[in-house]
Amino acid sequence: MSKPRILIARAVFPEVIERLSHHFEVESNQADTVWSKVELMEKLRDKAGAFTTGSDRIDGEVLAACPQLKICANMAVGYNNFDLDAMTARGVLGTNTPDVLTETTADFGFALLMATARRITESEHYLRAGQWTKWSFDMFAGSDIHGATLGILGMGRIGQGIAKRGSHGFGMNVIYHNRSRLDAATEAECKARYVSKEELLKTADHLVLVLPYSAASHHAIGAAELAQMKRTATLVNIARGGIVDDAALAQALRDKRIAAAGLDVFEGEPAVHPDLLTVPNVVLTPHIASSSVPTRLAMANLAAENLIEFFTQNKALTPLNPQVLKG
Repeated sequence: MSKPRILIARAVFPEVIERLSHHFEVESNQADTVWSKVELMEKLRDKAGAFTTGSDRIDGEVLAACPQLKICANMAVGYNNFDLDAMTARGVLGTNTPDVLTETTADFGFALLMATARRITESEHYLRAGQWTKWSFDMFAGSDIHGATLGILGMGRIGQGIAKRGSHGFGMNVIYHNRSRLDAATEAECKARYVSKEELLKTADHLVLVLPYSAASHHAIGAAELAQMKRTATLVNIARGGIVDDAALAQALRDKRIAAAGLDVFEGEPAVHPDLLTVPNVVLTPHIASSSVPTRLAMANLAAENLIEFFTQNKALTPLNPQVLKG
């Protein structure tokens, strides 16, 4: 009996390809070419499964061109590259990789917060440019993290990880806003207090965004929200591009409406709004919050396991639309 044919749409660890090759006829993209939509459809046309990343858009047009496709396993927690309704309508399973990257992403979120508050990137550029010639009392004076008020918008697993780092490690006063309030035990574990979005914006010294992207969260932070924040506040986005209005943020940074920002995600990435590249008080990283070797390997293996379980047992460890699985 022939093996199912799958596509690995971007470069991945060789050992993951080898593991998948025991179960599938694999076409991989170790050149890491970012295919156009037409190229992706051509590659997927004869495939039963796909190992995808956030750069691979799976929508109704792609699905219509690829009738053999039965599963797309995303190597990411987010899945806004999937039109999940269209996939469900065509009986195509989508999976993601939650949990395995929670602590690594929370580590990075806190690192980005610290770099932003303490002006690390800005001061490094100054030093590298040969501008450091003397000590001065206010040279790159930033804001404290210990004892400050940490605001978290979106209190899922990663948000809770950041809250614990702030409250337990740095003695921060943690406040949060979420679609639904956490249970009392989880709040106590995080030492976090639920507040309205308005109070969060007005009160936080450092605001970290960790909410999922959806139509409802598009530009959840825009000019109006930035205007409510303290002028001394910092904003960190490790969630998804599109949650922040990048143009409005660039203007707020230029006008010193807020003190600084740290961004790991952007609208239309890998493109970055050009105005963000011209303001000094922003730390920019290329969507690397989950990028440690152990975590990326765990993500790849979870995506691989979803493919294997689907074709061998009609199951998946982390299905997004489990209703398409046949009982």
